[in-house]
Amino acid sequence: MDDESAEIELLEQNLNKTKQISQRMTSMLSSFDTRLNKLEKSILPLYNSTQILTKRGNNIESALLKIYEIASNQEGLAAEEAMILRGPQPGQLEQYKDTLSRLNASVTFMSITGGQRDTARLIETGAKKLTQMYTKLVAEGSSGVPPNGPDFQLLPFPSALRANLEPLVAFLRTLPLPPTHPSHPAAPGIQSTLKEAQKGYADMRGSWSVKCLEQYGKRVVDRAETLDGVVAGRELGAWVENLLAVAEIEYGLLKELSPLPGPVESTFAKLIAPLATLFANTISSLGSLIKRSLHKYTFLALAAYANLSASQAAWDDIMVRRAGRKQNELKEGLHAIRASCLRSFPEFIADIKTAALGKGAEVGTGLIDFAISTVEYLERMPEVQSAVGAALQTLGDGNWKMGEGVQVGKAGKTTETNERTLMEHFLHDVIHLTVTSLQTLSRANKRPSFGSIFLVNNLAYLRTRILVKPKTDIPSLLSKPTQDLLNSNFRTAKAAYFDSNFSPLMQTLTEDNKGKSAAKEKFTRFFDLLDEVAETHKLARVLQDDNEGREQICDEVIKLVVPSLQRFTQRNASGKDYKSLQKYIKMSTEEVESLIRSFYIESDPRTVAQAENARDNLLLSAGWGRY
Repeated sequence: MDDESAEIELLEQNLNKTKQISQRMTSMLSSFDTRLNKLEKSILPLYNSTQILTKRGNNIESALLKIYEIASNQEGLAAEEAMILRGPQPGQLEQYKDTLSRLNASVTFMSITGGQRDTARLIETGAKKLTQMYTKLVAEGSSGVPPNGPDFQLLPFPSALRANLEPLVAFLRTLPLPPTHPSHPAAPGIQSTLKEAQKGYADMRGSWSVKCLEQYGKRVVDRAETLDGVVAGRELGAWVENLLAVAEIEYGLLKELSPLPGPVESTFAKLIAPLATLFANTISSLGSLIKRSLHKYTFLALAAYANLSASQAAWDDIMVRRAGRKQNELKEGLHAIRASCLRSFPEFIADIKTAALGKGAEVGTGLIDFAISTVEYLERMPEVQSAVGAALQTLGDGNWKMGEGVQVGKAGKTTETNERTLMEHFLHDVIHLTVTSLQTLSRANKRPSFGSIFLVNNLAYLRTRILVKPKTDIPSLLSKPTQDLLNSNFRTAKAAYFDSNFSPLMQTLTEDNKGKSAAKEKFTRFFDLLDEVAETHKLARVLQDDNEGREQICDEVIKLVVPSLQRFTQRNASGKDYKSLQKYIKMSTEEVESLIRSFYIESDPRTVAQAENARDNLLLSAGWGRY
């Protein structure tokens, strides 16, 4: 019991001690709490002030960051504006285009405000700067001194400039335009700028093309006065082909380098307008030259018509259809030249008729001018066959006679066969009239022997140059009746030559059995007439430029005269009669043959000397004296 009481008492003592400790701790904590309250009350104002300062500091920092950002943006805009206003600098074109694209995007995809309108004006300024660069490059490629050699050379656009232009053009075509960006404030101004640049391109390239071609056009006109007509016509055709080649190249170049996307017809029309004017002026100058002397420039007109006609399809395609033009300068030029061609046919016929009239003067025995000019005219026909056929088709069959005669047939209007028929009719009339005129002039000669030589010389010249040994393919254009006309009239002329010069000789050798006195008279008459023939052939050469023809006539004359003389001599001067007739036989048959041969052939010196001695002896005996 005592133990339990002791333990209880110990517990109560410990409890009291714990209570005392708790009281002291509570007292200490209360004192600490009081102190903390006092501390809080003293620190709270400072805390509140610190929070306000922190917030203000954060606000100030945010404001400064915004200010720095705005200042940076303004500096970038100022730099971009300065770049745009300054224009693209060497080596900075890509940067310039990128800046312009960025500005354009900012306007395109945002609402239009006052600031955006300023940006749009800046974009328009940038577009103008780029078009100025474009125009400068085009001007560099369209200036300088073109080649001036004898042959035209196509001068391509400089490759270095073209390499610079192509990316620039590609960018210009991406700029906003009213059709693609109707709400873009810069689109109308950019379109106007590009239109002006494209018009400037057409003006510069057109002027440059004319500069390259005009000297050759002038050369064609200048040379046409002295050059062969067909050659001059070919030069004109070549010049027109070069003009069309230039226009073709410029069309392709325009499609590649035009700053505006879309069709280029109107621009191309402006570009080729100076070329069309140059062509019209050149054709006008040639037309004036032809009209001034159509007789002289007939083949210039025909060749020009043929060569221009060959370029008609290309002209219609390049200079009319692609440019959307209605005016066709080539067609107008062809019409003017065709009028001269149509006049040339009746005028040529009239010239031949006029030449046949004569004025009572002797025409000699050589080649007459209109026969030479007719041959030259006919020889040139194959070279201008297409032009002649087309012109005759327009003129109408037989109308080259200017109302005289009857038309030999009505030709169609389109087929080649009919053109060929018309040409055959025309050439037949030319040759027939030439032959008729020569016959008229030959009959007008007071000495038939000279007239016959004149006729055979000129008809032989016609026949040889046109049928026997033609220099061109003229026989293929002549109908069979025309060829027969030439051949038959030449045979007739040759027979007339034999008749007028040698028939009297042959008549003296006819057999009439009147005795020795008649033989004396015949020998005397024969050699007197031979003397006249020798004198005639001394004054008038037969087929002077036709060795083969002269040899043929010579052989025919010898076969005609010498055997007859030989037979007559054998019959009348044989045996005892030879001595009594010897003084009347002034030449042997061999000497007569040599003399006749000397009329035509002078290539062998021995034959010439022998013939000259025989002729001199004959002339001396007749009292003519030596020559």
